[in-house]
Amino acid sequence: METYPIKTIDIEQAKQLQFKLVDIIHQHFRGDEFLQAGDYGVVPGLGKPHQTTKVEKVLAQFFDSEAAILLRGAGTGAIRNVFNTTVKPNDKIIVHKAPIYPTTKVIIESMGLHVQYLDFNDLDNINEEKINTTNFALIQYSRQQMKDSYDIQLVIKKLKEVNKNITILTDDNYVVMKTQKIGAQLGADASAFSLFKLLGPEGVGCVVGKQEIIDKIKRHNYSGGSQVQGFEAMEALRALVYAPVSLAIQGEEGNKIIQRLNQGEAQGVKKAFIANAQSRVILVELENPVAKQVLQHCNELGGAPHPVGAESKYEITSMFYRVSGTFLESDPSLEHYMIRINPMRSGADTVIRILKAAIELSNKKGE
Repeated sequence: METYPIKTIDIEQAKQLQFKLVDIIHQHFRGDEFLQAGDYGVVPGLGKPHQTTKVEKVLAQFFDSEAAILLRGAGTGAIRNVFNTTVKPNDKIIVHKAPIYPTTKVIIESMGLHVQYLDFNDLDNINEEKINTTNFALIQYSRQQMKDSYDIQLVIKKLKEVNKNITILTDDNYVVMKTQKIGAQLGADASAFSLFKLLGPEGVGCVVGKQEIIDKIKRHNYSGGSQVQGFEAMEALRALVYAPVSLAIQGEEGNKIIQRLNQGEAQGVKKAFIANAQSRVILVELENPVAKQVLQHCNELGGAPHPVGAESKYEITSMFYRVSGTFLESDPSLEHYMIRINPMRSGADTVIRILKAAIELSNKKGE
């Protein structure tokens, strides 16, 4: 089994992202402004709180984009807003030939969209006729199946070369602040992601990209109840400052875990891999079909049994969880032989201690 994890930044690069973001904050906020919690309401002339507007300007500059907007509904809400303002019901859209992320699939089905599948892993043999006759493409930056190996920048470039008028949305959930650049910085028209996945408050999503798209989204969300309030925007921005370094440490510990498991430190482990499924995780292949029992014991030993928001501010303890639904669609047998681990804020020693104990308990009960 081979996986193709997305290249992530190291701690030094993560520090530079933090410094870049903080420097941009200095450019948009007075010192006393940034120490305020944030305002409320639909401010005349802005249609949203002052602080929210300032945060959006910071995010647009940070992601090298024309504009940014904060939205309700987290990452799914951000994606839905781009669809609703860019695609018409019954239109054709291009997606990768793989299981579609469940919440995105709901958006596609509710709009009656006709999906045109293309294999982004094989750009040399891609169907150019489908690209030329389709005006919208969705690219998920993170992996949807283990065999995925596509370079998102090359996919964007290929689509634009074939059809310069195609609008490209990238789903950047699980990769923001882990990679050097997101889709909008690599040539896409818009990027959508959740700030809850970046230590921020619940339910806040973001779209960055072309001004035209952001303006349409703003018009669709003019009501007071649709606004992300100033205090929420400020909380999201403060959290984002700490996300890159925290995620880089998490990635570093993940690499240590992989190395130690593949050196035989835990009996009962056949092999371990790094994969983006959907977040960057450790996939552990077990020698025996005891995955469900192992997960039960990991929970008893203090490991989180399921995600809250995929690396949200609540997820401190290491997570031991089943393989993602989109991965199971491609190979149902993984349910019994494989688990995924995200160290979250814990170190390699903790993760391996829990895994070893859980496997031992599971194998004893199976004897």
